Amino acid sequence: MRRRAEGEEGAVTYSPEVRERLETDAKEIIGRYPRPRSALLPLLHLVQSEDGYVSDDGQEFCAEMLGLSKAEVVGVATFYTMYKRKPSGEYNVGVCINSLCAIMGGDQIWDELTEHVGVGHDETTTDGKITLERLECNAACDFAPVMMVNWEFFDNQNPESAKQLVEDLRAGKEVAPTRGPGRLCTFKEASRVLAGFPDGLAGEGPAASGPSLQGLKIAKANGWEAPVSDR
Repeated sequence: MRRRAEGEEGAVTYSPEVRERLETDAKEIIGRYPRPRSALLPLLHLVQSEDGYVSDDGQEFCAEMLGLSKAEVVGVATFYTMYKRKPSGEYNVGVCINSLCAIMGGDQIWDELTEHVGVGHDETTTDGKITLERLECNAACDFAPVMMVNWEFFDNQNPESAKQLVEDLRAGKEVAPTRGPGRLCTFKEASRVLAGFPDGLAGEGPAASGPSLQGLKIAKANGWEAPVSDR
């Protein structure tokens, strides 16, 4: 947890216990790279796993651990959309509105879902459960329209299934992705995994299924093989 610094109204800092834990994890991450500054991306995920976003304290922590200026850290943290600049909900729900998903119903899903929960892009419900996000592509066009929750796939969605998914998450019901692990982790837990601390769920469930495998099945049925390069 974080607490207000003594004598500073509105300011917050990490408690000694949290600071010690973050330093231990940060040193492990930094040790994986030949140059410390290469560890900035996973370190940003680490502080996000603590605060639910990349806080001002988190940016200063990363700068201190890596010997960088705070400006260098902020420049990276504000470039990538996976790093949140304000507290995120327990579940980050992304709706793909790129070309194929939009044509298949993604735009309608977005419109109805935002009206249903009462928040827009990068906004969080008052109960702190759901943050909605418009995503440009989930790289799963064969399952369009697609949504993601904390970076796990929910395929072949429609407005009603999307609203039911959000209601189940808000109610605390157990929800499983279409592909991948048998349960969802929280946004903070997902950030810790992205920082490089596996949760043991990576091998669960199929990584590819259905339409994604049709091309491979047709190729095998016809005896087609990729050409062999002379190089």
